Amino acid sequence: MDDITIYHNPACGTSRNTLALIRHAGFEPTVVEYLKTPPTKDRLRELVAATGQPVRALLREKGTPFAELKLDEPHWTDEELIDFIQRHPILLNRPIVVSRLGTALCRPSEKVLALLPVAQLPPFTKEDGEVVVDDGVRRG
Repeated sequence: MDDITIYHNPACGTSRNTLALIRHAGFEPTVVEYLKTPPTKDRLRELVAATGQPVRALLREKGTPFAELKLDEPHWTDEELIDFIQRHPILLNRPIVVSRLGTALCRPSEKVLALLPVAQLPPFTKEDGEVVVDDGVRRG
C-alpha cells in the first residue's frame, strides 16, 4: 500500500515543492487543503502522535494569530493548543505528509524524501531553482 496524504496549503512554496516532490516520485497523493477542510481534533491528535513531535512543534507563527493569541506562553496544554489549531487551521504548520513509512512535518520540503517508498530519485529542482539531490535514505 503506497497511499500518501499531504496536508497542503497551495499558497505555501514549501508545501507546493513537497507536493511536487511526491509527484516527482510517481505518486498522486491525497491532497487535504486543510484551510478549506480542517482536520478534526481527533485527526490532529493522531497527526501529532504520529510525528512524534510535541504539539508546539507543529504550530506556525508567521502569518497566523499565534502572537495575538499569546500561544508562546507555556501554560497552554497540548489539548488547548489543538483546540486553537482546530479553530484557526492556519496555525497548523505545513506540509504534513503521511505515508506507510511515517508521518512528518516536511520543512524543508526535501524531508518528504524519507517518507517515499521508492528507490533513490533523480535530482529535483524546486520553484526557486534549488536542486534537491536524493540520498536514497528512507524510513522504515
